[in-house]
Amino acid sequence: MNFKQQLLIQLNAMKTFLNCPSIIHDPPHVLEDIIHGHPMPPKHFGLDIDHDGIAWITFDSPKSSANVWNEETLREFNHLLETIEHDTRVRALVLRSAKDRIFIAGADIKAIRSMQHVRVNDLIWLGQAVFDRLARLRMPKIAAIHGACMGGGLEVTLACDWRIASDHESTKIGLPETQLGILPAWGGSTRLSRIIGVRKALDLITTGKLLNASAAKRAGLVSHVVPAERLEMIARRLAHEKRPGLRFRFENLFSPVIGYLAKRKVLEKTRGLYPSVTKAVEVVTHSVHGEIESGLLRERNAVAELIQSRDSARLIDLFFKREEANKHPAPVGTALPILDATVIGAGVMGAGIAHTLASRGIRVLMTDVTNDSLARGLERIHGLVSDATRRRLVTKVQARDTLDRISTTHVPVPLNRHHLVIEAATESMELKKKIFADLAARVSADTILATNTSALSVSDLAKTVPNPERVIGLHFFNPVHRMPLVEIITLPETSPDVLATVVSFVQKIGKTPVVVKDSPGFLVNRILVPYLMEAVRLHESGIPVKDIDEAMLEFGMPMGPMRLLDEIGLDVAAHVAKTLASAFPDRFPHTDALDKMVSAGHLGKKTGQGFYRYENGKELTTTNHSDLPRHESIQTNLALLISQEAMRCLKEGIARNADDIDLAMVLGTGYPPFRGGPITFARDTGIIDY
Repeated sequence: MNFKQQLLIQLNAMKTFLNCPSIIHDPPHVLEDIIHGHPMPPKHFGLDIDHDGIAWITFDSPKSSANVWNEETLREFNHLLETIEHDTRVRALVLRSAKDRIFIAGADIKAIRSMQHVRVNDLIWLGQAVFDRLARLRMPKIAAIHGACMGGGLEVTLACDWRIASDHESTKIGLPETQLGILPAWGGSTRLSRIIGVRKALDLITTGKLLNASAAKRAGLVSHVVPAERLEMIARRLAHEKRPGLRFRFENLFSPVIGYLAKRKVLEKTRGLYPSVTKAVEVVTHSVHGEIESGLLRERNAVAELIQSRDSARLIDLFFKREEANKHPAPVGTALPILDATVIGAGVMGAGIAHTLASRGIRVLMTDVTNDSLARGLERIHGLVSDATRRRLVTKVQARDTLDRISTTHVPVPLNRHHLVIEAATESMELKKKIFADLAARVSADTILATNTSALSVSDLAKTVPNPERVIGLHFFNPVHRMPLVEIITLPETSPDVLATVVSFVQKIGKTPVVVKDSPGFLVNRILVPYLMEAVRLHESGIPVKDIDEAMLEFGMPMGPMRLLDEIGLDVAAHVAKTLASAFPDRFPHTDALDKMVSAGHLGKKTGQGFYRYENGKELTTTNHSDLPRHESIQTNLALLISQEAMRCLKEGIARNADDIDLAMVLGTGYPPFRGGPITFARDTGIIDY
């Protein structure tokens, strides 16, 4: 048999398992990606067929902590499916992972970023074809999920008959593609709504949220949630059961109406600034009925359009910036484990920090000057834990363990066994110096002393202790449990080991560290305050508050500057503004408007009166303005200020590089991710010299 005859046989086989007449119109090189070359043996998978006729496919990419889909792994997986198809012993298939904390992380985004668009389209086609081959296997197919199951990792499981998941904290399930400016295109946008219903599918895809195993079970994504060691037993049991059919979902009959309402909600929330989200709504609602291939075609066409956008490129770049910050250690120094920590202060920030540390397995001693203060702090922590439990973000066992890790005291005690002390007292230099001087006598010589200040000089605090090399700033953002950024403020004296330890610690507690130098306002506040003060000046010049906020909402900010000032507290904002104005008197816009409002007792949302009026924590209705030409002028003015200050910080070496500045502004202020950050925005638009 010659090569041409073999090729025709393979093509006919492909057409049979895809049941897709349109395959003959696809580029020949795409078909070759599937049918050309069978790696023997596969590098990324293991295949074991046991005595019960169950084929166990184990995904285990060598020399990598994660399993990802790329051309090589997809071709290998396709070859294994072909082997199983032709092996008469096989009566069921189980897909699992050998990784400790990752099932399948999704597509290889790094490879996709370096591909030309035509190759990305080929990869999309390849993934669809291989996963569709899996779906069409006439045998029970079970995905045994342990660890992160995201994007293409979830999409391959949607081609299975059952999805079972471990109850481990590392098991997170979702489709985050819209956060990268694209959408699920290996069957996720087509199959998910047929499995869990169009409403839940739209919510999962448009938000990009990740579900723990219990939430995934409630959503109908998985059928069983068990300890990891029982996954094999459940998979083996299901392998002997009859394949379940898709459950009829009455709501899917109304997918056009649901889609219309979802799109309206999305446009209201995103103001049309994230095309991938609105496109996902269209694809999902149109693909819930009819042939699977029609939905797959919509997915391919949508991704081909979205992947070429600058927005998607920026979002993907931002993804890698965050991955770099979250995973890579400090460039120098040795990181030591932190198992015990002390938090000084039980206020909003102190309680928030203590809760975050305890929820990540760190034993925490929270201290304050009175039992009443500690009681209020514990009440805040109980509220955070109860809310997380109510929303099913944590289990009752995890909630109990978090609370068990927190102890309190209002009297001075030795802290020599604690690896880290975080001071989170009121923003007063005099008070913080007093606390640091006291701590110096109660900690060991290698205890790291950190301050959670938002603007005060870390260098001045370091002068109060005999070993300034162990002093560092840890600037958490409020609310601590939601804000992902932590600024790590270093001094010239900071020990490399201290820095390496703190970077590792921030990563361990699930936050993104950005290392900055000690300077007034550090990084985020240094860039943010001129923007906020200019917004106040614009209001003083006669521009309505609502117009200013609307303009920046249209720019993509999650909250307008005037409302943000109310949320921060006008007293806090005024204090930070004065600190920066004294450090940079020639540059920062001066206004006494905040001082006047603070003197009148108008501190923002917490007092019911700021730039807006509030009642019971809710804003009272105000007249909406819509002066669009004015909005454009406001956007230009305020966006320019942000980018200019970001560039100054870069030139002064406040942060290590432009990537860190962009990442910090996106994570710390909600700067529009699709714009890439203020420096990327300045570079791409040319508003200032880069």
